[in-house]
Amino acid sequence: MLAGGGRIRVLRLPEAVPQRLRDWVRGSSTGLVALSLLVGCGAGAGAVLFRYLILWFTRLFSGSDDYSGLGLVPNSLVPGLGIWFVVLAPVVGGLIYGPLIYRFAREARGHGVPEVMLAVAEHGGRIRPQVAIIKSLASALCIGSGGSVGREGPIVQIGSALGSAIGQAVKVPESRLRLLVACGAAGGISATFNAPIAGVVFALELILRDFQAESFGMVVLASVAANVIGRAAFGSGAFLSLPPFELTSYWEYLLYAVLGVVAALVGVAFIRVLYGLEDVADRIWRGPEWLRPGAGGVLFGLLLLAVPQMYGVGYPVLESAIDGKYVLGFLLLLLVAKIVATSLTIAIGGSGGVFAPSLFMGAMLGSAFGLVAHQLFPDITGPAGAYGLVGMGAVFAGATRAPLTAVIIIFELTGEYRIILPLMFAIVVAAGISNLVSKDTIYTLKLRRRGIDILRGRSANLMELLTVADAMRPVPAVLDSSAALDEVIASFADTEHDALPVADSQGEFRGVLTIGQVEEAVRDNTLDATAGDLALETPTIRPEQTLEATLERLVQYPGSGLPVVSPDGGRVVGWITHQDVLKAYAARLQRTLADVGSQDPIASNQKDSRGGRRLSRYRVVDLELAADGPPVGRLVADLELPASTALLALRRDGQILSPGEGSSLRKGDRLTMLVPSDRVDALADALRGTH
Repeated sequence: MLAGGGRIRVLRLPEAVPQRLRDWVRGSSTGLVALSLLVGCGAGAGAVLFRYLILWFTRLFSGSDDYSGLGLVPNSLVPGLGIWFVVLAPVVGGLIYGPLIYRFAREARGHGVPEVMLAVAEHGGRIRPQVAIIKSLASALCIGSGGSVGREGPIVQIGSALGSAIGQAVKVPESRLRLLVACGAAGGISATFNAPIAGVVFALELILRDFQAESFGMVVLASVAANVIGRAAFGSGAFLSLPPFELTSYWEYLLYAVLGVVAALVGVAFIRVLYGLEDVADRIWRGPEWLRPGAGGVLFGLLLLAVPQMYGVGYPVLESAIDGKYVLGFLLLLLVAKIVATSLTIAIGGSGGVFAPSLFMGAMLGSAFGLVAHQLFPDITGPAGAYGLVGMGAVFAGATRAPLTAVIIIFELTGEYRIILPLMFAIVVAAGISNLVSKDTIYTLKLRRRGIDILRGRSANLMELLTVADAMRPVPAVLDSSAALDEVIASFADTEHDALPVADSQGEFRGVLTIGQVEEAVRDNTLDATAGDLALETPTIRPEQTLEATLERLVQYPGSGLPVVSPDGGRVVGWITHQDVLKAYAARLQRTLADVGSQDPIASNQKDSRGGRRLSRYRVVDLELAADGPPVGRLVADLELPASTALLALRRDGQILSPGEGSSLRKGDRLTMLVPSDRVDALADALRGTH
């Protein structure tokens, strides 16, 4: 339930649960299987509930199960309004879900999938639990009141939030938490579309970006579990009921290639219009953010008044187009109207996906293309519906650049296999052309506009740039392995450390002795024990290791610190504790902020609540010099970097080098830089030959 301040408390495993059971759930393979199945079942149940919520709100606002298929027939539950209810419904819906999103979960605004991608890429899979609840209500209200968006984005975010909540509740490691988020996304797609394979591919290709065996297996389990629940609720038939299509002539492949090119351009146009209208709305709107969906609902309602087929998701209209019930001019009108309607819904602050709208656009484009092709080449072309079916996948691939998902989702949504070869061909063409025309997809552009490029940059993490040599302290008194117990006790009495390294007469490291072990030896009266007898084998750290890896070892080891040994592993050359790591990180952060602030007066004037400068306007970007051309062979000092860019590290062959002015760059070097978010593209342009 919602707690004070709009937060939901994360459930924790009861302390009474045996530690062994908690460890099994968190760390074992069978425990991961159990969690994946649990997340899949939860995502499936969430998808069923979400679809019923949409149906209930749609009936409440329009008096029908799906008003888009009724055309101009008034069917409002409000007597006397007639067709004018389409103007009132988005306003009322916006006045409800606008404050809901603003108050409890602002990440529930928009199309959802980018937020999940960001959580997996940069936040370790952590998503606030309330997102699942707020996204369900807000998206169902938005779609039910006429919002021209899809339900796949919300169900992905809902399932992912559920998977994250379960993972956080049992405190699984981040690697498993990310996997559970992907399981939730796969389960949501699988259950809501009756598409178990597409759910798996979507989660692996777009969310997790990982096709390893363990990831694949767990996501499959979640998808199957969710699909069983979805089929129990909605049946096992194909999601869309379309007539069968097949290839009429091999010459049609040329036409499908042309369709792929056009579909890519439409997909990119959809991206541009979507974010262009959002920019316009941001510039125009000056009122409170929670009121924006309600106020914008008036404009959207007028659009519905002109083209009522844009009400909600619009699957009945899509099926009618594929069935050949619309003429060419009307198909083109619906294509343009859908681009505008979906973009406007998102721009005014609506909540819903762009997956289904891209399928809708593809159906309109493909059917229109098919009509023209059949008129020009009647002897070698099949029905227009075949092109509409292929167009669905091609536009989706052009907008998202996820060709595997596009192929599988169209196949599973329709159950039509005979069109698979033209479908694959057109989708590959569309994805390729889209990649040439636009560097961003409809999902990644939302993040990059906020200064987040999950394909090239990461959140600032200086721990990967600092080594143990930057943080370690001098070696405490080393105990000789032959030292008697009374000598050991005297050594501990003269030091502030509660653990000391032990070495033999040649100086070779033999382990660590803690004060607790000494106390235990005294209690047991083992007075003849030596330091070597009592010393325990412990993990050791090398000076060249990063603090990122070192911190993981320190967390796993219960002692107060770890010895730092020479590169050959023989001698103890230093000592490192948690406090040393934090001190080194804080010192490097202050130096970095000072360097940036000296170049950027705006950054230097921005202070957080503790007086430090903010890094929110900056990204840490890794770029690999993958070509033999410039800047390979040039000096670091000769690089023409954008203003206010700080070069943090130069990595070569796995080693972190000092980016000194005399360093000459080589192929394969990795440059790590702190770059203003709005200058990341300029950096890529400046460093030609990188990727």
